[in-house]
Amino acid sequence: MRAEPSLPRHHLPPDRLAELVRGEGGPETLDLLLGGERSRRLLLLRMLDDATDLGPAWDLLSEAQRRAPQVVDDLLMYPQTGMWLTTALRRLRGRTPMDEPPLWVELGHMSALAAAALRAEFDFTIEVPVRHGRVPLPTLGCAVLPETEPWTRATVRAEGGRAVIEAAGAEVALPPTTGSAGPGWHPVRRLTVGARGRRLDIVLDDVDPYRTYPQPTEPRPLSGEAAAQWRRMLEQAWELLLREQPKTAEAMRRGVFSLTPTPAGERFRPRSVSAGDAFGGVEASEPDDAVQLAVTLVHEFQHTKLGGLLHLTPLLTHDSDRGKELWYAPWRNDPRPLEGLLQGIYAFVGITRFWREHRRAAPAQTAMAHFEFALWRAHVATAMEQVHRHPRLTPLGTALLDTLRDHCAQWLAEPVPEEPLALAHLCADDHVARWRAHHRRPAALRPSTGPYGHGWTGRADRPAPWRPNPRSCPTPRHAGWTAWRCSSATASAARTTTGSRSTGPRRPQPGSAER
Repeated sequence: MRAEPSLPRHHLPPDRLAELVRGEGGPETLDLLLGGERSRRLLLLRMLDDATDLGPAWDLLSEAQRRAPQVVDDLLMYPQTGMWLTTALRRLRGRTPMDEPPLWVELGHMSALAAAALRAEFDFTIEVPVRHGRVPLPTLGCAVLPETEPWTRATVRAEGGRAVIEAAGAEVALPPTTGSAGPGWHPVRRLTVGARGRRLDIVLDDVDPYRTYPQPTEPRPLSGEAAAQWRRMLEQAWELLLREQPKTAEAMRRGVFSLTPTPAGERFRPRSVSAGDAFGGVEASEPDDAVQLAVTLVHEFQHTKLGGLLHLTPLLTHDSDRGKELWYAPWRNDPRPLEGLLQGIYAFVGITRFWREHRRAAPAQTAMAHFEFALWRAHVATAMEQVHRHPRLTPLGTALLDTLRDHCAQWLAEPVPEEPLALAHLCADDHVARWRAHHRRPAALRPSTGPYGHGWTGRADRPAPWRPNPRSCPTPRHAGWTAWRCSSATASAARTTTGSRSTGPRRPQPGSAER
């Protein structure tokens, strides 16, 4: 009996692993993570084909792979492809109960993916799903057809270099040039910002149904004016990152591929999301300004790197009671499991590092940057003190938190002007006090404030960090008063320095999507 031949394994050399442990990671490290992601996508695609016969779509994609492997590789590594693969597999296994779209539409996305390989320039015909009158083709765009039924089928024909989508007696011809608009056709916009050699090439995706995380969303094409505004914001944000965070920006060029725009939220509370299954994808609300978008990109890029690392090696051991142990995350209003807290710590280390550099580079916004730096270093320190010796941490997980704690300790020793420092302490104390009042029950036979109120009679008596299995009272999130206070505090700090009301960028409390 012969043993199965061993397969090559993805491996992170010690120096590359050390970069990620520090919360960093250069282009070479990103390439290694991308190699792991590519193998993972191929395995997921094979698992999906094993679970359900993908038929003509599999054959078409295989033919495209033989003719134009780079085209198929681009499709495979597109963030939304990863999101679709895991969504479809979870539905097949009954882990994600959903009524819509119908399962045949979900699985039929494979046909749309295969049809998007028309850039391989060969003739084919294939049926694809129609979603509320729209036919999205990943990385290309979507056609609009006069369909009244929410879920139906269309035919994609490619012949002699011409491609059309037909349904309901109507036909939409795809323009011969990728990225061009045409009657009934909304192209995916590709944004290129920055000088030669330092450019960021990114897709502004408003049509792929798997562009939003974690639930799919039907195509909602942007207006030309809205797309132009996103381009302007991205140009300015990228210029800032190149100037102040050049190493991070260089790595982003290898690890950020798509940006999904969503409507602006409440001022000072941008919403951004990324997903481990959609490596390189960022979903973000319209920013107040370029600095806010730069912070969002840094934030979600941190999640992307950690997600890629977690696909190669664990930072936590398995927990059969996962979800029962909850923790205080200073950037959230709700209790978080250990996995989510670890993600948040990693992301906000990146944010703290951003503000640390920005306060040196932006004289007009120094007070605001001092405040943000002081606030986030305190929040990150609080989060790490709770769990840095948690028994579920693997040796690598322990090394990561120990390293990040050392960095944070150095940041805590750096001087911050008195006014923004005091305001940051006020906002941090306000958030934890409200979180305790909202989520934790006072001990029996104590006054209504219990030990928590007593613990806040003075800063020297600050309560100890949370312990495993805190006695948490799971209730809806408390109102976002902290965001309002942080906004006011930031404006106050700016007035103190400049003598006028600041209209600069601020991100005192993240939106509901933070880990």
